[in-house]
Amino acid sequence: MKQPQKHIVIDARIRRASTGRYVDRLIEHLQDIDSENNYTILLQPDDDWKPRKENFCGTPCKYKQFSFNPIDQIGFAHLLYRLRADLVHFPLNQQPLFYFRPVVTSTLDLTMLRFTRAGKTPLPIFWVKMAAYRFLFWYSNKKSKAIITISNYVKNDLAKNYPFTKGKTTTTYCASEPPLSMAAVQPGFIGNKDQFLMYVGTAFPHKNLSSLLSVMPELLEKHPELKLVLAGKKEQYYEKLDKAVRKLGLSDHVITPGFVSDAELKWLYTHCQAYVFPSLSEGFGLPGLEAMVHGAPVVSSNATCLPEIYGSAALFFNPENIEDISLKIERILSDTELRKDLIKKGHAQVKKYSWEKMAKETHDIYVKALN
Repeated sequence: MKQPQKHIVIDARIRRASTGRYVDRLIEHLQDIDSENNYTILLQPDDDWKPRKENFCGTPCKYKQFSFNPIDQIGFAHLLYRLRADLVHFPLNQQPLFYFRPVVTSTLDLTMLRFTRAGKTPLPIFWVKMAAYRFLFWYSNKKSKAIITISNYVKNDLAKNYPFTKGKTTTTYCASEPPLSMAAVQPGFIGNKDQFLMYVGTAFPHKNLSSLLSVMPELLEKHPELKLVLAGKKEQYYEKLDKAVRKLGLSDHVITPGFVSDAELKWLYTHCQAYVFPSLSEGFGLPGLEAMVHGAPVVSSNATCLPEIYGSAALFFNPENIEDISLKIERILSDTELRKDLIKKGHAQVKKYSWEKMAKETHDIYVKALN
């Protein structure tokens, strides 16, 4: 007997942010998977996303993300009630306190609970916000009919800290994109024959970039021409990093170019000695897979989920041990065969993950939650 149509709402307001790729790929592939149920995709008012299938529609949602303002909390809940959804999927733990109908929540990691960052927010206000966030993190998982994590590490970590999540949590892995298709363009800040290590992403404290600065003097003793490229949008944490670079006298060897184009990024991936990922906490570790898909050997932290995601395709170090970081980077710089082996294994590793598979598994979770 055919099941009646259901109405599923997905909060995709974060779609265009750096952390929004998960929900963006989800709604893209769901359109090829589910032609039976109706979907409403919540978008920021200036987002021009358009569906490809008739059973999908986009709806602007004016309420602020990550807001505890009563106007946003109550207004967002009222919008969801008006949509009469059978199920709402929140890709983050941020959701209205006063919405009590069935929900599925994606808990991507517990990083914000362990590595708090006040930024420019006055400390009293920041601690109030963190207390509210911790409550909402607990509450969103508690009330969810199903929870989605993007690595088994996060699933187990969540169960350890919140035992009530056992039995209702499923892991659906993310995936890398195909290699960038445009012609590579050499950035002006790096020479064609330069030996360099690279990292791409934010400079938040848990990314542990300060440890890379700490190992550079020792690496330069054996590789005096070595450079370290740390690419990412310039904000206050990169500004602090720049100050540390100058203080350590590494300005000639550490390059922080800010934003780089995709064409430049492709050139960096394909010419670096290694992609280095020293993070202390990740939910999935997508940057290393993106490096692998472009043929960069990866040397990575062994923290949290990273060994699970990278398998044998990365050379791992203890991110809190400067000597170990230096030793592993030195190995990858001096061993051509090791780099070739990691590149080969990297190409195989990325093939284990698929956005389409992630969307199919998520759809299965919807079906189970609805029934």
